[in-house]
Parts: sequence; C-alpha cells; structure tokens
Amino acid sequence: MEYYSSQISQLIEQLSSLPGIGAKTAQRLAFHIIDMPKERVEKLADTMVKARSTIRYCRQCLTLTDRELCPVCGNPKRNQKVIMVVENPRDMTAYEKTGKYEGVYHVLHGAISPMLGIGPADIRLKELMHRLEKDVDEVIIATNSSLEGETTAMYISKLVKPTGIKVTRIASGVPVGGDLEYIDEVTLLRALEGRVEL
Repeated sequence: MEYYSSQISQLIEQLSSLPGIGAKTAQRLAFHIIDMPKERVEKLADTMVKARSTIRYCRQCLTLTDRELCPVCGNPKRNQKVIMVVENPRDMTAYEKTGKYEGVYHVLHGAISPMLGIGPADIRLKELMHRLEKDVDEVIIATNSSLEGETTAMYISKLVKPTGIKVTRIASGVPVGGDLEYIDEVTLLRALEGRVEL
C-alpha cells in the first residue's frame, strides 16, 4: 500500500539511494525539502547540478576540484617533494584539517581489493608513477588500515622502492579497520608524525 503521492514517493526513493541515507532519513529530508521555500529548493537543486557539471579531477593530485589545480596543489608554499598517497578525497580532507602537513597529495580513488575485483590498474597508480618521475624525496602511504589499504600500501611500496625515493607508511594511532575520514585530527597527526620507512 502506498502512503504518499507518486512525487513524494519518488523524492523519498531518490534520497534513500544516497549513501548513508536510510528510508526514515530520506522521508524526513523529503518532507523538509517540501516545506522549504521554493527559492531555497531551486538554489539547492541548482547547486547540485552546477557541482556535478563543473567539478573534475585536479590535474596533479586527482582530488575533486572546480579548477585545473586544487587549492593544495596550486599553493606555492606546499612542499611538492613530499607526496602523501590517500585512498579518496575525504582522507585528504581529514589530513588537511590537522593543519600540520605541508606536502602535497595523490588520491588513488580506491584500494586494491581482489575480492571485489579491483586491481592495481583500477586505481590511480599509473598517474602516481608518472608524478614520481619529477623531483620527489618521499612518498607517504596513508591508506586505511584495512586489508585492502594494507595490500595497496605494500603494492605501492614495491613499485616506488626501486626508484630510490623514500617510502614511509603512517604509524599506529589509526585503528585497524578504521577509515581516515572518521578519525580525529590529533590521532591523524600522531600517525603522520610516527610514520615509519617501509
């Protein structure tokens, strides 16, 4: 039995298809949107459409940006010789919140996971190796402490070591199985400062 008109049901269905949004939250959001002034709804929809059409990958680190270079890569004060490798843009943001890391990033957009059929060619490793042809002193591997993250870290280490570039891994402080985006800044900072060479 349907409780709502087709338009409301469609709105709830679309909202519940978003990650982390269950049926009850989608229903709550749908009614909130319906109660919003029309101008605010139009602005929200317009902002989403503009973001989808203008946001792209940074030419250098592959994070999401609306410019050719993201604010980190475009900052001349950042140390271009130290590259921190992260799984996704949210992990990069987590480290940026510490305000202590002065290098640049490389976003893989995933991790190696044979169980899910994700191999080295499915993440941005080729672009990382291309970046390492320039003057780079250190690669910090800051993948998650999951099985996939550890597998990816070991694979990157084996790729980078023959180049003579120093390879380090973030230290403990990040719980095993934890995602970087949910960890507080102090823990992330301790993990960064206590990194070890692989």
